[in-house]
Amino acid sequence: MTVSDRIRVKNVRLLSDDHHILKSTTFEWRRANGEWQTQHRETYDPGNAAALLPYDLERRSVLLVRQFRYAAYVNGYDGLLIETVAGKLDNESPEVRIRAEAEEEIGYRLGEIEKVFEAFMSPGSVSEKIHFFVAEYRPDMRIGSGGGLAAEGEDIEVLELAIDQAMTMIGEGRIVDAKTIMLLQYAALNIFL
Repeated sequence: MTVSDRIRVKNVRLLSDDHHILKSTTFEWRRANGEWQTQHRETYDPGNAAALLPYDLERRSVLLVRQFRYAAYVNGYDGLLIETVAGKLDNESPEVRIRAEAEEEIGYRLGEIEKVFEAFMSPGSVSEKIHFFVAEYRPDMRIGSGGGLAAEGEDIEVLELAIDQAMTMIGEGRIVDAKTIMLLQYAALNIFL
């Protein structure tokens, strides 16, 4: 039996489509014991995204960005978040979009990029799936200063950190973004051995 065999969607109501899509859904779920149970859920659809960790194996460094995130601020985080390069797919393939994000955010035109995994970040209420990438960078790949697109409200600082320093910053609570922690952990386990 698939999940499709176990769900009957009864009503979907659009609550907002201002910036992203927020819906309220009533459905019936067939429990493991065979009984049908009516449930109500709100789902937030910001669109799928891609994230990238550029690394320099020889210099044992990574490129990250630091920027303001309102949602983190209203949840009590009074600092700028340190993150990987990332962005919404905007109807592009993950590979095309993450290359564009790298140029916009960090000012690098990267060579080969490697997709390492996909993950749902908060599947209890958010439909977003992120495609995760890593790519080597060298100083000669820099084509601009980065910083993001001011028209999109981006005000991004580019950070080049030693991998050991970045890992320490996770333990100190200075890097608290999940996608960044995931890619740094991946790099520590699979790249910087």
